[in-house]
Amino acid sequence: LVAGSVRTMLFYSFFKTLVGKEIVVELKNDLAIRGTLHSVDQYLNVKLLDISVVEPDKFPHMQSIKHCFIRGSVIRYAQLPKAEVDVELLQDAARREAQQQKAAK
Repeated sequence: LVAGSVRTMLFYSFFKTLVGKEIVVELKNDLAIRGTLHSVDQYLNVKLLDISVVEPDKFPHMQSIKHCFIRGSVIRYAQLPKAEVDVELLQDAARREAQQQKAAK
């Protein structure tokens, strides 16, 4: 495994735990979409259900859309529900990843 794929798998595993939760995804074109995370794949592509646009006046053409698929490469960042983020678990996983990378060198 290369370092990048290990890191991607860490995020993939983490995002899988958020399926069914409401998140906000901001895209690189400044469009921010709030919706329920339905699925995520190994490329961090996501499918959102029951979506709404954070700034509907800026993106009126998006108001009629209820579900969407977002390619992972166009996501700038994701806002996650604070109560659902286990910081200690993520820190432990990041430490293990760093140790595996050191051991591989």
